[in-house]
Amino acid sequence: MEYIEVSAKNIDDAITKALIQLETTSDKIEYEIIEKGSNGLLGFIGSKPAVIKAWRKADQLAEEPVKPEIRAEKSVQPVKEEIKESKAAADDQVKKPAAKKSASGNSEAAAKEFLDKIFATMKMEVQIDISLNREEKTMDINLSGEDMGVLIGKRGQTLDSLQYLVSLIVNKEEDDYIRVKLDTENYRERRKETLETLARNIAYKVKRTKRPVSLEPMNPYERRIIHSALQNDKYVVTRSEGEDPYRHVVISLKRERYHK
Repeated sequence: MEYIEVSAKNIDDAITKALIQLETTSDKIEYEIIEKGSNGLLGFIGSKPAVIKAWRKADQLAEEPVKPEIRAEKSVQPVKEEIKESKAAADDQVKKPAAKKSASGNSEAAAKEFLDKIFATMKMEVQIDISLNREEKTMDINLSGEDMGVLIGKRGQTLDSLQYLVSLIVNKEEDDYIRVKLDTENYRERRKETLETLARNIAYKVKRTKRPVSLEPMNPYERRIIHSALQNDKYVVTRSEGEDPYRHVVISLKRERYHK
């Protein structure tokens, strides 16, 4: 018995692929499920495809030699009709405009469901408050609960990663791009104030020593805070150097202005 092994997103899709490869219909094959497949965490993390083993039924294999005679007869006409109908249906599908993504609360619900699953996996109880402003195309998400430091991570890296993932989920539901801001315990504002203070202190050091200073690697958002904090300083200039994840800001002296 000859068989083929087929994988797809789910069992139904795997069977359809098998039918195409074996050039037959569902009543003329047999199959064995090797792997049912799974959606994984949150529908896409660690998902596994469905896998089946499929083969033609024994009576269908026995009929194979008479196929050329069958093709010579006019009974092939219904098959052509079926193909025409399928093509017409496909054309209709193409002509139909794509359904517009919902402007209702779907994106908010999707964001909350995503985060709920994350926190359930982490065994954390977290309150999620979501505010969507469609005019400004922004979504503010505030998280509260115990031990929020775990969600913030080193220099906010965990919070940034969560924000990135939520942004992907939210914008699957929206026509216009929505800028997502995820925060907890006012971390974003506190971090901004810390970086602005750091920028001013380092600028003072650069003026005093007349030597450039390289800061630690930062994400694009934090580098912009440093650049913005010193953009009106008459005596120092900032620039970004290196490649992510090691890209960092260098603060140096504007020598021509300093000596005026």
